[in-house]
Amino acid sequence: MERGVIESWVHQTFGGVADIPYVGPYIMALVPVVVALIVPVALGGLIMIWLERKVSARIQSRRGPMHHGPFGLAQTLWDALKLIIKEDIAPRRADRLLMTLGPIIAFVPAVLVYVVVPPGKGWIPADLNIGILWAAAVLSIGPVGVILGGWASNDKWSLLGGMRSAAQLISYEIPSLIALSAVVMLAGTMSMVGIVDAQADCEFVLTPPGFIAFLIYLVTALAELNRAPFDLPEAESELVSGFATEYSGFKFAIYFLAEFANTIALSMITATVFLGGWQPPSVLGWLGLPESVQIPGVFWFSLKTFLMILVFQWVRFTLPRLRIDQMLNVCWKGLIPMSLANLALACIWLLALYAGKG
Repeated sequence: MERGVIESWVHQTFGGVADIPYVGPYIMALVPVVVALIVPVALGGLIMIWLERKVSARIQSRRGPMHHGPFGLAQTLWDALKLIIKEDIAPRRADRLLMTLGPIIAFVPAVLVYVVVPPGKGWIPADLNIGILWAAAVLSIGPVGVILGGWASNDKWSLLGGMRSAAQLISYEIPSLIALSAVVMLAGTMSMVGIVDAQADCEFVLTPPGFIAFLIYLVTALAELNRAPFDLPEAESELVSGFATEYSGFKFAIYFLAEFANTIALSMITATVFLGGWQPPSVLGWLGLPESVQIPGVFWFSLKTFLMILVFQWVRFTLPRLRIDQMLNVCWKGLIPMSLANLALACIWLLALYAGKG
């Protein structure tokens, strides 16, 4: 694309901001960076949709997509194309601007998380000293897009779905952060690279406080993703399609692409924080396998992320949906007390560990 065309697009899109000295070139430099981030996330989401269809088919003794492309690989592409070319319909009294912002806000966190997640040694865009806090804060933005879309649709079913999403966000964000706090205590840092380095000898999931934190975070991740058994914001049997009832076409596709992209993001965070990231499993060292076999860290990170994705999918097609009161009881009467007790256990574990070294 010629420079003049890009400058014209920047001027039309950003108005007078582009006329400020040095701002226009910075915006033009950011465009390819944003595209380079969004395209892999979108492709990963499409692959996730195909994989979930196949996994659900195996669980339910079916074959899944078979006819479009090898192993049905092209089925998701045709579905995406169908949604893109569909007409965008909205209720007459809906807020069209906020209905557009809803799916965008839901999708953005999946892109921003990649800034701090290291898939390999030295493979990280920004090693922030508050990396885990950044990831937790960014992912908490996603449900806001669901709430916004449910409210802006001007539909009772959508509004109920949005309010359920708000209840889940307020509730499950608390035990999620407390569980991550236990990991920060064990690692002694909030840097994602530092957390991986702290698991060089033993993954946190193999320690008592780390294992409990892993289970708590796994449940809260399902709630943040609005996946079964916490898919109450959609709840097709109760709310038609919940927050997405009035959505169609491209906006509908973005919402559900965001769900799958966020599933990948949370799987990557879980693999990094609890399973050792790019480090080879410590059990290999315990088994006395030769250290001469050098496998790239990216392979281990990808394998752990893939296993977490399979766990999320397995849970979705195994457990039934909870009622709204059960969802709140699980959090306030179960996960929050458990996460606080685990935080105390992490303190005791560290005191015993340092006492033993002393």
